[in-house]
Amino acid sequence: MTGGDEKYFIAVIPPEPLFGVIQDLKTHFREAYGAKAALRSPAHITLHMPFQWPARKQQRLVESLSQYAALQKPFGLRLNNFASFPPRVIFVDVEDSKPLTELQWSLHRHCKLNLNLFNANYQDRPFHLHITLAFRDLKKSAFEPAWNEFSNRKLVGAFNVESIYLLKHNGSEWERFAALPFNVI
Repeated sequence: MTGGDEKYFIAVIPPEPLFGVIQDLKTHFREAYGAKAALRSPAHITLHMPFQWPARKQQRLVESLSQYAALQKPFGLRLNNFASFPPRVIFVDVEDSKPLTELQWSLHRHCKLNLNLFNANYQDRPFHLHITLAFRDLKKSAFEPAWNEFSNRKLVGAFNVESIYLLKHNGSEWERFAALPFNVI
């Protein structure tokens, strides 16, 4: 980071009890397979990948994202078992959701137009709804046994998305920094 910049990202965070269930699964991956990197952030669906923002302009960032969120309407989202991106990533699968895909697209547009944030990482990859349980530090040799354990395991749940979150890196992990509620009227 340069010149007092902070690292942030924007995400949907599931409410309890799903949040706790998913955090427990991430802990299981650490204990059973040595994969602990996913525990450095709360269970989430990434809407905007990490970016740097000047600390002195933090208030502007929060205000802009709050204004954006206040224009959004709540919608339902369903979790449906597990899936993977071999050879390292295992995740809770999220059912296709037009409202969530539209939210992600409009959020990126808002960030480009109002905050001059560009996220080149998404140019090469389509938006895939998921909640990561294990990724970069899951050893390739541990992937097959982990995937064997989770490929037929069941996890279903649903929740209403009524806000997005701005997360901030504290130097060692990601923390919820600001809840940005939707227009629930």
